[in-house]
Amino acid sequence: MLTMHSKHSRTTDNAPLSNNAIDKTALAGKIKRWGKELGFSSVGIARADVAKASARLERWLELGRHGGMDYMVKHRALRAAPAALVPGTISVISARMPYWQQSTESERVLVNGDLAYISRYALGRDYHRKVRRQLTRLAEYIATALAETQPGVPFIYRAFSDSAPVMEVEFAIQAGIAWRGKHTLALARDGSWHFLGELYTSLDLPADAVGNEHCGTCSRCLETCPTSAIVAPYEIDANRCVSYLTIELHGPIPLPLRPLIGNRIYGCDDCQLCCPWNRFARIGDPDFAARNGLDNVRLVDLFAWDAQEFEQRLAGSPIRRVGHTRWLRNVAVALGNAAPTKDVEAALLTRGDHPSALVREHVAWALSRIRGAASLDRCPEA
Repeated sequence: MLTMHSKHSRTTDNAPLSNNAIDKTALAGKIKRWGKELGFSSVGIARADVAKASARLERWLELGRHGGMDYMVKHRALRAAPAALVPGTISVISARMPYWQQSTESERVLVNGDLAYISRYALGRDYHRKVRRQLTRLAEYIATALAETQPGVPFIYRAFSDSAPVMEVEFAIQAGIAWRGKHTLALARDGSWHFLGELYTSLDLPADAVGNEHCGTCSRCLETCPTSAIVAPYEIDANRCVSYLTIELHGPIPLPLRPLIGNRIYGCDDCQLCCPWNRFARIGDPDFAARNGLDNVRLVDLFAWDAQEFEQRLAGSPIRRVGHTRWLRNVAVALGNAAPTKDVEAALLTRGDHPSALVREHVAWALSRIRGAASLDRCPEA
């Protein structure tokens, strides 16, 4: 929602910005300080210009690396022109909010095929609302400060967090709060376990220096990716990415990639787990802590959830976006990659006649796979 403020709404820092006009440098400093008070680990300012990044986006789309994400093509013009999305946009305030939780045991879950691995960002509450809410509060602080120096002057803004065609990583880079890692994610000296958010604003604020890259010769993310989706440094093919396959893809998961997915049922963190910079990760807001025991839960238990239980347990979670049918598709693949036990086979059989052809097909694949593995285990040695 586009918002315009022109009157006093909240008490903020008592220090005056200027007597008769906006002291832009002072305001920029206050914005960064207020942002940290609101839970952001860093805040920076960029110009609303993404021309260079737009060229890279066009190449990525032309190569078909967006897979079935047709909205990337449909809204490409809006991504390239911030002022077309929010008329009057001059500056973009970019912010990072950490979500890592100290109690998370990612590696232990990944190597246990009986457990479900869910991307760490999705274990807690949906971040979209949280980040946008805090950005809106930041905008209210700004509006109050402007009202003290230039009452009646309109202040146009709109808050985003993975909620519109916005080049989030590019703005984080331009604002000096991150660089693009070789895995294509926004990376900083305190790692990549963070959400990005933006305020498109009509303010003409001084832009920060572009962030420097610090990946050096490291290539761990390329080597670790389970499906080789990072096809080159700073280039990813969504068609092979586990996050795309388990979240964005609506149809069947390609057969050659199913065994490579392992027990990852919603997203993938491998390229982040191996990143040396994430040793310095900051602990995130408690809202992002795991709910419903999703950081340590058996696949067979999740596969037993019916549609109503799925909706109830995942209320307020980003996972709900995939819906119950694709949830079962994903868990079925993970069960097909699990140890061939009677419990796994019994769980799969409960969905063998599921109304969805998508679910039935993945269940059949999983049953064939575990039965084949079980028969091999029973074969006597030659």
